[in-house]
Amino acid sequence: MTGYFSATRHPWASWLFVAPLLLAYELGVHHLSQGNPDSLRNGADVWARARLAEFGLPIMWAAPALILGGLLILAWLRWADRPSDPLGTIFGMCIESIVFAVGIWALSRNFRPLMEQSGIPLASVPFHPLAVGQVVNYLGAGIYEEVLFRLGLFSVIALILRVILPKIVAILVAAVLASLAFSAAHHLGPAGESMVPIVFYFRTVAGLVFSALYLTRGLGIAVGAHAGYNILVGSSIA
Repeated sequence: MTGYFSATRHPWASWLFVAPLLLAYELGVHHLSQGNPDSLRNGADVWARARLAEFGLPIMWAAPALILGGLLILAWLRWADRPSDPLGTIFGMCIESIVFAVGIWALSRNFRPLMEQSGIPLASVPFHPLAVGQVVNYLGAGIYEEVLFRLGLFSVIALILRVILPKIVAILVAAVLASLAFSAAHHLGPAGESMVPIVFYFRTVAGLVFSALYLTRGLGIAVGAHAGYNILVGSSIA
């Protein structure tokens, strides 16, 4: 029997948690985009689809199919120790996602004084969280950014560094590098945001938090916390 805290990290729990969110996101984009899906898609989603298109894969369903298919394969490989109470596990993951989302949101609202108290000088620019947009866009960010930067980049870097570094050092270095890439990605390309140091710093810290959640609580909770945080800042008054 798998305990709850181990169950949330199982690929089957991640599949059961992420699949409905991904379906809601894809259907939301399809029905609300009015023929221009990129207007609602998250940047990581658009980037992933562009790379897949280069290999001749269909843009519409290749990305979600790869995510769900990959998680399903991982779940099948560990089917023997899958969660014994999937509904209870998913309910707990929802609660954890909300709690972590509120915690990260609270950190974002108090980030400037925390930085200044640490002796890090910041330009006199008000901190604005992520731009307000459709809820489906926030949901897409939670899914695709976690898959790309945590399940993908963080895991690959950690695996490579494990060859030459102790496990804990490899994980820490991978988390920092993936978090820096996560933060920098918001400022790249023609649609990238202008660079504001405090925003870059905060997103790097947030990336480290999401990396810790992914490592200790599993992909599903990292996705849920990320999406929940985006919705909270999007609906907040700056």
